[in-house]
Amino acid sequence: MNIAVQRQWLTDNSTCGEMSIDDVFHCFTLEPPVRTTKPYCIPAGTYKVALLESPRFGFITPHVMNVPNFTEIEIHPGNYPHDTEGCCLIGQTHTVDFIGSSRAAFDTLMLALKTNPENILITYTGGAQNV
Repeated sequence: MNIAVQRQWLTDNSTCGEMSIDDVFHCFTLEPPVRTTKPYCIPAGTYKVALLESPRFGFITPHVMNVPNFTEIEIHPGNYPHDTEGCCLIGQTHTVDFIGSSRAAFDTLMLALKTNPENILITYTGGAQNV
């Protein structure tokens, strides 16, 4: 299974984009902004994903593995830039520095990922346009 995050919109507070699964749109994403101090979005690239229990949330989340200079990078529910310290938030709606219906998007993502949990890759790409 291949997840793709196409980063499209940058503000001073967030990096937002679209997530697809096997080339089909799934949801919108929100990550920290592009900057030199943490929190900031992870480097573009392809990473393995493992479904593991989140130490922060206490339930299973997709963990993006082996991200340089990061630990515990997850895909999890959240709505605003302050809800992430480097992780990728997902939601069904998107406006500037906000994603909505995050839990619904997360639940749908988990259903899809559980069909083949051993072979999940995620690729982060894209530049950005100011909004």
